Amino acid sequence: MDAKLTEFVEQARAAALEVLLHNLHGPYHGLPRTAAWGYPEPYTRDLMIAGLGVLVCGHPKLLASLRRVLETLARHQSPLGHVPSLVHDGEDRGASDTTPLFLLTLGFYRLATGEGSFLEEAAGKALTWMAYQSPSDRVMVAQMPTSDWRDEQWVLGFGLFVNTVVYSYLRLYGRFEEARRLHDLMGRFAVEAEVQHRHVHEGLVLRHKPYYALWSYKLYSSERFDLLGNSLAILSGLASPSRARAILSWIEGECEAMRRRGDLAVDLPPNFFPFIQPGDPDWRPRYEKHNRPGEYHNGGLWPFVCGFHVAACVAAGRMPLARRKLEALARLVRPAREAKVDFGFNEWFRAQDGAPCGQDWQTWSAAMFLYAAACVETGRTPYFETIRNGQPAGYDRRSPAE
Repeated sequence: MDAKLTEFVEQARAAALEVLLHNLHGPYHGLPRTAAWGYPEPYTRDLMIAGLGVLVCGHPKLLASLRRVLETLARHQSPLGHVPSLVHDGEDRGASDTTPLFLLTLGFYRLATGEGSFLEEAAGKALTWMAYQSPSDRVMVAQMPTSDWRDEQWVLGFGLFVNTVVYSYLRLYGRFEEARRLHDLMGRFAVEAEVQHRHVHEGLVLRHKPYYALWSYKLYSSERFDLLGNSLAILSGLASPSRARAILSWIEGECEAMRRRGDLAVDLPPNFFPFIQPGDPDWRPRYEKHNRPGEYHNGGLWPFVCGFHVAACVAAGRMPLARRKLEALARLVRPAREAKVDFGFNEWFRAQDGAPCGQDWQTWSAAMFLYAAACVETGRTPYFETIRNGQPAGYDRRSPAE
């Protein structure tokens, strides 16, 4: 049953649609802008994630633009199947998340339109590229540091975020056996012993905490919390219902502790915590300027990530929590750093005081607000329900949003 959203959330939703329509055409071949004024370029990962908001709002101009973006990415795909980081530039390569996000959003688009074979050749090439990203040849993919959306954060080896996207698209494309193997591998404990026994594969489950590790590779791992990766684990069904509820409860407890310490000023979780502090083993000198504690990827609040968190609350059946977080998200995206607008939809906010610190009218900030609002309004998680239920893209001719 649909739930009525508050007037304030509806105002924010209308403003979010205005942002997407404003950003529809940029200076690069008329492709969408990543942000209204700060980022004129069409960044692949941003536009792929923004596809969720485009699909749930169903605006004809936005849908046509998303189709054009997908088609342009297919044309600029490398001979081996890798999808570039900039939609218009086939030579800008090296990201670990652009190809899996292309596959995921293409699958969502197929569900929404009923075009089960749309860009079939490009999808096949991308799937082949991803198969070769597993150094152990066991489905789980590895990455280089700073190669996913966190260009200032080291994620080494088997990262949670990228592998949750892989798990999601494998289910979406009906590759259930591969998805099951990836589920089993990720569900193993991160290796803690000094000596790793032969044939023992590292996983992403932590022994004494409910959430998944940020990354793991051989004897090394990070137990810091990745909000985006864990939200996708909940949305995709990788996390069991009981684990999903435990993760959300743990987040609430940790955030309350951060607020008491003065490390968090709003009722939303940072994208990453505990923050990396100077002197910590994983602190890097560059962080002093570009990634300070509570800022940017080191614990900043990212509205698009918070949108996934709201959706994860809905997927876990925590509707009062989801409504509360959606209201908090509407308050977060209100202030702008520079633009004279009613809702800033800034890129990211400092955790300690909630100040906007990135670019205003960011495309994925607005798009994921639209998706989060749709989830709370309907009590459903469009497109991810198909992943959890196991209906391959192209087989169900109806949109899950209907």
